[in-house]
Amino acid sequence: MLAQLKLIPVLPTAATHLLVICPKSKTLTMELPHADLLKAVLARRDMKASELAKTPVAANAGDGSMIAWAMLDFDKDTFSLQVQVRKALQLLLDEHPRDVSIVVFGDDKERQRAAELAVYVAWVNGAPLPVHKKKDESKPLKNIELFGFYGQKFIDGIRAQAAGNLLCRTLTVLPPNELTPALYRKRVQKLADAHDWKYEEFDMKALRKMGAGAFVAVAQGSETEDAAIVHLSYKHPKAKQTVALVGKGICFDTGGHNLKPSRYMHNMHEDMNGSAVALGILLGATLQKLPVNIDCWLAIAQNHISPKAYKQNDIVVALNGTTIEVMHTDAEGRMVLADTLTLASREKPDLMIDFATLTGSMEEAVGNRYSGVLGNRDELLQRAVSTGKKTGERLCAFPMDEDYEAALDSKFADIKQCTLEGGADHILATRFLTRFVEHDTPWLHVDLSASRCEGGLGGVATEVTGFGVSWGLEMLKS
Repeated sequence: MLAQLKLIPVLPTAATHLLVICPKSKTLTMELPHADLLKAVLARRDMKASELAKTPVAANAGDGSMIAWAMLDFDKDTFSLQVQVRKALQLLLDEHPRDVSIVVFGDDKERQRAAELAVYVAWVNGAPLPVHKKKDESKPLKNIELFGFYGQKFIDGIRAQAAGNLLCRTLTVLPPNELTPALYRKRVQKLADAHDWKYEEFDMKALRKMGAGAFVAVAQGSETEDAAIVHLSYKHPKAKQTVALVGKGICFDTGGHNLKPSRYMHNMHEDMNGSAVALGILLGATLQKLPVNIDCWLAIAQNHISPKAYKQNDIVVALNGTTIEVMHTDAEGRMVLADTLTLASREKPDLMIDFATLTGSMEEAVGNRYSGVLGNRDELLQRAVSTGKKTGERLCAFPMDEDYEAALDSKFADIKQCTLEGGADHILATRFLTRFVEHDTPWLHVDLSASRCEGGLGGVATEVTGFGVSWGLEMLKS
């Protein structure tokens, strides 16, 4: 639940936790709240006022309240500004306050930018994620006061963005016994009922009948065959275009017969993060009533080891008739996405974007502060990267030229699922997926190496970042 926001016309003189934000060009004068205290803090730390643009500070006032000050250099990129605001606000949120007041200074554009950043950061970090401790010391932020900016419609968009990010992270951190495919589908059904989304699902029986052999190969290893491809639809009466969002929803990934060692199996309940990103975008778009039609396709399954589980050297037939030679059972994500992308692209959307924690090689390539993007249109890739800079969810574009696919040549089937050599597996995985994108659908593939980042990322303080939701919403707007 996000905190309530109130836009106030006067300075909050009685605030118990106050964040003051000013632009770098601002000369610190007595017009800033608690300016004398700030000057004393800077003197004690032997800091110049301009250094606030690098390091925010906080202090306790004589009345017991806590004040934090931050200075924003608006010449810097969005990511840097998000980090600066998060550091400043965290000085207050560490005390688990129920109420936070925010004051923004500068010209109209600077105050709007500062308000956007501060309110978003307060919303996403003021709502604790699920924990299972006997004594949980975290307390949700209940109220936010904002002085210096009054654009309610603009703020509504930020709220929708924060709600989408929070949904994504909440689903991602749930333990695997609380988010099996069956339980996940029930959660999605409740979301669909609450937000008037059309709900459709293709269970294992239906998928077998359809011939979705790539998805079934992975899902058949679970004792309880509760996997499904879920299709959600959001329609807007003024929409002129349709976007398909596809998400990998592997609720737990053991690696299958190619069993992961414990170090790499830890946190594999988060392998459904791609589907959570797609859901977060869908929720944010719905709350904003964006004038675009959205088809959201979730590939929900688990990758288990069992006598029924698929094996190396199996040959399976995908929904579009492509035969696949299985090379490694831990490359299950591209298998479930294959049939899901086929279903999604057959609806002929104007744009299709899939999200997946797909390859370890992407993390090797860019670490976990960026995610990677590949696609079948240069213009789309350029837009994806520029949107990443705008939102602070940074993307690095990779090639996927046709000659890469030679590595996936098979003697026994139309294509190998992967190679055993590793290397540029993020590129090979995308080349594999191109075989299942029909009708030359404009398509982007986002490999979510930044889904988890120790110490937080951008404006988000938790290790699970919700990366992709803000980016996806901005792509829909454009």
